[in-house]
Amino acid sequence: MQKTVVLNVVGLTPNLIGEHTPFLSRWTSTGKAVTIEPVLPAVTCTAQATYLTGKSPDEHGIVANGWYFRDECEIKFWRQSNKLVQAPKVWDIAKQIDPNFTCANLFWWYNMYSSADYAVTPRPMYPADGRKIPDIYTQPENLRSQLQSQLGQFPLFNFWGPNTSIRATQWIADSAKFVEERHNPTLTLVYLPHLDYCLQKYGTDINKVAKDLQEIDAVSSDLIQYYENRGAQVIVLSEYGITSVSKPIHLNRILRENGLLTVREELGRELLDAGASKAFAVADHQLAHVYVNDPFYIPKVRSLLEEIDGVAQVLDETEKPAYHLNHSCSGELVAVAQPDAWFTYYYWLDDHRAPDFARTVDIHRKPGYDPVELFIDPQIKLPQAKIALKLLKKKLGFRYLMDVIPLDADLVKGSHGCLPPSTDEAPLLISQQTHLLDSSCIQASNVCQLILQHLTKK
Repeated sequence: MQKTVVLNVVGLTPNLIGEHTPFLSRWTSTGKAVTIEPVLPAVTCTAQATYLTGKSPDEHGIVANGWYFRDECEIKFWRQSNKLVQAPKVWDIAKQIDPNFTCANLFWWYNMYSSADYAVTPRPMYPADGRKIPDIYTQPENLRSQLQSQLGQFPLFNFWGPNTSIRATQWIADSAKFVEERHNPTLTLVYLPHLDYCLQKYGTDINKVAKDLQEIDAVSSDLIQYYENRGAQVIVLSEYGITSVSKPIHLNRILRENGLLTVREELGRELLDAGASKAFAVADHQLAHVYVNDPFYIPKVRSLLEEIDGVAQVLDETEKPAYHLNHSCSGELVAVAQPDAWFTYYYWLDDHRAPDFARTVDIHRKPGYDPVELFIDPQIKLPQAKIALKLLKKKLGFRYLMDVIPLDADLVKGSHGCLPPSTDEAPLLISQQTHLLDSSCIQASNVCQLILQHLTKK
């Protein structure tokens, strides 16, 4: 098989390749770039599962970054077991073709307990005293200590949150080189998320993301030249394009105001009680799965959703199959935002009653995706001093709450999830193997086969 590397440069679109990405611009001009028609929703977990299996969400089961687990009556985001993906992966297919094939998965999602030969993924430690300690999970297990001994502790707080920076993406790139030099896998999958952060914060204003584009271009340049010097074919692709937004929509507040969503009070704060609600929305960027526990209320819920300014579509059981979302994990209804809008998870009507985790970076307890975690609350005076005091409490062994995240959804200027309004804002795939790209646009489900073609054809 031909040695192949796939660099997942999250958020990269044709309109971002230009003066601030000189290497990628030159490299694209010597090969060929095609746009990818993404699946709905165009979000991380769904896109990656589609790329790696060649199947649609109704087949592989990953209908969003998180969904409602009906048997547990709990909303769960960012699960990590690869067993949730209900279809063979590209490395399983390749291994059937060539038993000597090996695969390294560097930070693509659902990267625990998979059949990939080498895996590295974030896995923080959560001691009983409330701390969150950066760490990773690896396969094989001893790769964990080898990597962190060589590269230092994985910079988790630069990977997500208000302190995101190129440092996390650089660490992932360095870990890919480490695995390459010691194990020489046939296929290497590398996740480079840096652009995702700035584009969600600032939207597609080139002036505001110029530095970030230059930084990801430098990392991409280094990796592509490194791998090509080792005789590898390189594919650069992205999962989705990000559009500028100005309209946050609070679906759960609307459902609550109409007597459909139930909350439970704990210590004076409110928690969404999914199991007791007639209906609630699991918001994920520009798509929301709306679960209706009592089918009697489906017409009412649909009518409410369709009246909301910024909602482009509401899909029911008859319409979900057209978008391959007719799966048991999907909501009874699926709301899709217009390109300039996005959905929050907010369900409280008074910020003083918001749960304590709402003002923290807490991707697992929030019943929906929260891009506001990328910001420090602008109302905090001397935020660095407040953070320093919190960290001092941590070092002294005290319980602490890093409550520095605002509750102002208007701060978010970029989002994704709906289908792109133009090809310039669509995800793309770039390869030097131009003979394998015979059209200007491919389906997301065709990426798996294209990777296999790179592996098996000269």
